[in-house]
Amino acid sequence: MKQYATDKLRNVALVAHGGAGKTSLAEALLFHSGATKRLGSVDEGTSILDYDAEEVKRKISITTSVAPAEWKNHKINILDTPGYFDFAGEVMGSLRVADGCVVVVCASSGVEVGTEKVWEYADDYDLPRMVFVNKLDRENADFIKVLGQLQEMYGPQVIPIQLPIGQSENLQGLVDLVKMKALIYDKGKVEETDIPPELEGDVEQYREALIEAVAVTDDELAMKYLEGEPLTQEEVEKALGEGTRTRQVIPVLCGSAMTGAGIDTLMDYCMHCLPAPNEVGDVKGTDSAGAEITRPQSTDAGLSALVYKTMADPYVGKLTLFRVYSGVLESDSQVFNSTKQIDERIGQVFLIKGKEQIPVDSVVAGDLAAVAKLQDTTTGDTLCAKNSQIKLPPVAFPQPSLTMSVQPKSKGDEEKIASGLNRLQEEDPTFTVTRVPETGQTVVSGMGDMHLEIVASRLASKFGVEVELDIPKVPYKETIKGNADVQGRHKKQSGGRGQFGDVFIRMEPLPPGGGYEFVDAIFGGAVPRQYIPAVDKGIQEALAEGVLAGYPVVDIKVTLYDGSYHSVDSSEMAFKIAASIAFKKAFAEAKPILLEPIMNVEVTVPEAYMGDIIGDLNKKRGRIAGMDPQGGMQVIKAQVPQAELFRYATDLRSITQGRGSFTMTFDHYEEVPSHIAEQVIAESKEETA
Repeated sequence: MKQYATDKLRNVALVAHGGAGKTSLAEALLFHSGATKRLGSVDEGTSILDYDAEEVKRKISITTSVAPAEWKNHKINILDTPGYFDFAGEVMGSLRVADGCVVVVCASSGVEVGTEKVWEYADDYDLPRMVFVNKLDRENADFIKVLGQLQEMYGPQVIPIQLPIGQSENLQGLVDLVKMKALIYDKGKVEETDIPPELEGDVEQYREALIEAVAVTDDELAMKYLEGEPLTQEEVEKALGEGTRTRQVIPVLCGSAMTGAGIDTLMDYCMHCLPAPNEVGDVKGTDSAGAEITRPQSTDAGLSALVYKTMADPYVGKLTLFRVYSGVLESDSQVFNSTKQIDERIGQVFLIKGKEQIPVDSVVAGDLAAVAKLQDTTTGDTLCAKNSQIKLPPVAFPQPSLTMSVQPKSKGDEEKIASGLNRLQEEDPTFTVTRVPETGQTVVSGMGDMHLEIVASRLASKFGVEVELDIPKVPYKETIKGNADVQGRHKKQSGGRGQFGDVFIRMEPLPPGGGYEFVDAIFGGAVPRQYIPAVDKGIQEALAEGVLAGYPVVDIKVTLYDGSYHSVDSSEMAFKIAASIAFKKAFAEAKPILLEPIMNVEVTVPEAYMGDIIGDLNKKRGRIAGMDPQGGMQVIKAQVPQAELFRYATDLRSITQGRGSFTMTFDHYEEVPSHIAEQVIAESKEETA
């Protein structure tokens, strides 16, 4: 593949609700541009872009795939993103390095929840966009209905620039309202003809709407339009391109990935309406001192490149995908990772086409590429020249929202699990692994059930270890509300030297966060000095094991004030055991209680769902702290016990049809209601029995 100049590049993300046909559309773009010799099929498992074993099995995209299509002396880097909500992080990474996007909408399903979501993501990155109404050959396809939904939701700047000729099984082609020509598609060939007479009324109506929409993008054109002068074809085309790039116009195109209708014109309009990297503006970052700096997206500027994705390739190892924003990145060169402040050696640079890697000598500003086996560079890092440092803003990934415990099905696989999870965590910033000391469990967090199911499948297929996912244990803690004064005595005589330790302790509660305090109040040598550390150690060991349900004990003060010893039989071990006995006895007498973690939760939902969400949070023992409007949504703030939230990502998705989102952070520990505490204690005793 030849190298293209920056102004001949287009980085285009395909985004949509799951099932709208993004991958099929991407396959059609590759096939019709000549990048592939066959039309890949998701259903048949022959897709070039959905090549991962899990994608083939499930027939959905779970990662972003990249492939370049050469079209009329331009290169369009296609980023085919997943549509399922669990893989929103992949969409975020792609939009961060794209300069424009095509929102794919199904002609029969219309605007869906995922459409709304990806539109918001594109808004966050201020991306110019076009809409492609796909599957016009499908039963119940209705272009005008879908267009009405888009205009109702996103305003009058959503303008059709194409109309279908026939729909469903009668789809023949489309009318291009910009060029005012009909395009008839038949068996992979396209014929340009005059507009069918039966469509002339609709064509005239929508052509007028198009002229009005593009005229307002330029003062001179607006004046010409208002004075009744016709706009030339050249003026319409130029204003459409400018209006799309400045987000004043959102063109709607149509066609079918399966029949090939509209694929050629989609590539034409990607070239004409979506910006080249150098048209987007300078790239912004910070220098080594943290001051803001900018660089033009040009090969003449110093090198800057952002890593937007990391993949574990079975043949070449870790594969780092990046976009060059300025300068040129060459194979076999030295670069500087300004995020981690380390040097990195660049080996062979590749262009990526699905799972195929195409070696190249260099990558220019604006292009996407990959390199294998970087030592310390991860997703979000900036690569640059050491003598001209810049740090680019990383990808803003969503926080994981569903947490599960993970354990091996076979004993002895713990090390393999740890290694596999760490590798998968490197690949996916929306996936995290944590060890919970209070419960001894390893927990994994992701974006939803399917996300974590796929993690488990990959552990089996890539690392040969079978695991079980389950709801995690709650990291409860134990404490006391009252005081106690007890004796703990350990005496054992079994021939020869015996064991003797005797202590008197006073136990009292500390305020929340007080931890553990040990006070030595021994006078007159009732407990010899050398045994006092053993008493403290015995209590600390008992603290860690808990008394009620085996959870750590917190916020207590223990005072050792008396005791006795035997000159021969006393030992450190004897006093340690005596202290443990005293601790357990005192704890049982000092009104013991169970504590649970309480989380601060912020739920962002459309107003229509507020009542249902508040009702559900109340059922989860939540306390509503307030509500704030935010950009057409409502943010509900509440404090909810963590025990009620492990499945909340699934519950919220179900209640709001996927329109809601939430974040949660730990706030404090609080006493567990007695009826729940009794249940937790009983379950704990059953487990240890």
